[in-house]
Amino acid sequence: MAFPIEEKLVVGVASSALFQLAEADEIFHRDGLAAYREYQRKHQYDVLMPGVAFPFIKRLLNFNGLFPDSEPVEVVLLSHNDPDTGLRVFNSITHYNLGIVRAAFTTGDSPYKYIPAFNVSLFLSANENDVRKAIKEGYAAGQVVESAAADDGDDFGLRIAFDFDGVLADDSAEAVTETEGLAAFHASERANADTPLPGGPLANFFKRLASLRKLEDMELAKNPDYRRYLRTAIVTARSAPAHERMVNTLRTWDIQVDDSFFLGGMNKGRILSILRPHIFFDDQKSPNLEASREFTPSVHIPFGVKNR
Repeated sequence: MAFPIEEKLVVGVASSALFQLAEADEIFHRDGLAAYREYQRKHQYDVLMPGVAFPFIKRLLNFNGLFPDSEPVEVVLLSHNDPDTGLRVFNSITHYNLGIVRAAFTTGDSPYKYIPAFNVSLFLSANENDVRKAIKEGYAAGQVVESAAADDGDDFGLRIAFDFDGVLADDSAEAVTETEGLAAFHASERANADTPLPGGPLANFFKRLASLRKLEDMELAKNPDYRRYLRTAIVTARSAPAHERMVNTLRTWDIQVDDSFFLGGMNKGRILSILRPHIFFDDQKSPNLEASREFTPSVHIPFGVKNR
């Protein structure tokens, strides 16, 4: 029987996002492929330390344990390695019992082109070039950035936070700010409050997450003692009156979020230090991801006018 990949929320993750590979990467860049291959073979049973995306991936896969009949989540490894050098990565996946069983090893070629084959809704990598190529091709992709945040194993659930413009929505509203200024942006948002914004690079992933939320809604309806696992939040620089268009856009998408923060240009770290999401997506490295790195694993979405 064919595996129903179309029915899953699928995340593609590079080994560089899932694990810490700085030492091996240094050998590759300094001494070449043969030395890298020898190093990885020698250390193939040495477990790699968790990387930036590890807590998010582990917690996302744990969702399958709540719904074992459907197992709605799939994670696929998309790697520059070949199967030989990638064996250490798979051994580490087994050690951590992550439940990742599918992979593409492309032997130095960029793996992003296999995103549609695996029905991937989000691709995470530390390789900026791969991520930018994927975004250019219209795929949802993000570059993990260094984080000082430590995951609390006793912390229940999965909290995911998003910026709005340039991440969930497209950059058309941001373009007004960039070309005409903040006053023109507010005037435009008031005039278009009832007009939904087009989806941005992570819109489809966001909608797939909403389907997981609906599974939990159905479970709560049957079992009032069920404890909700997934929480989503939007942390945006928007403020009144620009909040209304965002709310109406989410209504059009039939999506509810648990938390929304309209900061009007405040430092996002002030909110993220309390919210402590397990991953945060934003299209601006400076100042937003610089403010978030101490409190949450973060992902840069190199999309739109802020990244030209």
